[in-house]
Amino acid sequence: MKKSITKKLLILSVILAAMIALPGAAGAMHIMEGYLPLGYSVAWGAVCIPFLFMGTTKLKKIFAENRRSIMLLAMSGAFIFVISSLKIPSVTGSCSHMTGTGLAAILFGVGTTSVLAIIVLIFQAILLAHGGLTTLGANTFSMGIAGPLLTWALYRTGKKLKINRMTSSFIAASFGGLFTYCVTALQLAIAHPSEIGGVGASFSQFIVIFAPTQIPLALVEGLLTVLILMGMENYASRELAEISFMEA
Repeated sequence: MKKSITKKLLILSVILAAMIALPGAAGAMHIMEGYLPLGYSVAWGAVCIPFLFMGTTKLKKIFAENRRSIMLLAMSGAFIFVISSLKIPSVTGSCSHMTGTGLAAILFGVGTTSVLAIIVLIFQAILLAHGGLTTLGANTFSMGIAGPLLTWALYRTGKKLKINRMTSSFIAASFGGLFTYCVTALQLAIAHPSEIGGVGASFSQFIVIFAPTQIPLALVEGLLTVLILMGMENYASRELAEISFMEA
């Protein structure tokens, strides 16, 4: 029964990914190719290296010691790809999207999420013209590190305070997704400060651009994350217990 359900979920994910892969506007909220000066691109990439190293080390441990959790890992990666590829028109004439990284951050932590995120970002940049290779470091930091770090911290705090697991997951994923775009706004503001008001004024402008779509999208992302976790609890409880998400 579980194998049948897993197969259906995989087929559905492939169908959704194929639909989303159709050509669309390339002005989504990943920072686009060439939009950051070279020095900034290199600097953001360097900041990501310790997290990617930590994540790679953890992934090797998972593959060696806990192979049953690979299914959860694959679903987390697929969730990031599908959700972050879904570009939604913004009132500003640009596009917005969810991140999908909250699920991986809650289940596996920041390091592993950063590796999943950079893999997704590379595929999106090459296949969908979504983001860019020169801005890969900045996009990885905002979507794969900063947002997931807040998600992980909020979920762990909720767990210590004995808040309901799904309530904690919703809060963590929602605020983590929203924080991703606060960081993106800061990255853009630092690279392109306003002539009047500098970085602060530029940051305020980008936040205003992002807010109308990103606030509701963050709430939707939190809800979707909870729904996925509820499905996992029903059909992959043993695997979740092995990674200490829930009791065996």
